[in-house]
Amino acid sequence: MCKHILNAQVAIRSPCCRKWFDCAECHQETADHPLLQSFEMTFACKKCKKCFRKDAREFEESDEYCPHCDNHFVLEAVTPKPSLQVEGEDVRVDPRMLKDDRVQGEEQRSIFNVKDAADRLG
Repeated sequence: MCKHILNAQVAIRSPCCRKWFDCAECHQETADHPLLQSFEMTFACKKCKKCFRKDAREFEESDEYCPHCDNHFVLEAVTPKPSLQVEGEDVRVDPRMLKDDRVQGEEQRSIFNVKDAADRLG
């Protein structure tokens, strides 16, 4: 599972060490050598788990799909984005921070206004 590209559809076999990686950053983090660049690329589809080769010099629009299951693997990368969130206890343990709109304050229900009831009753 790649932490750099969240929607990775294929794993790529590195030509230098012949290991499988989801992206070049994953190779850079784990390997002690630079990535050897090659036009002949070997992919493993994550949907059907089958391997196939593509030549990057002759890459066409039809080459954006797995030849076995037609999974579209050339997508715009979705990368994790930093976000600002409120830190607190787990709401499953301590639900006091959650506001439930169904719970309302204690409100007296009456057919007339309770606030001016004393004036009307005399």
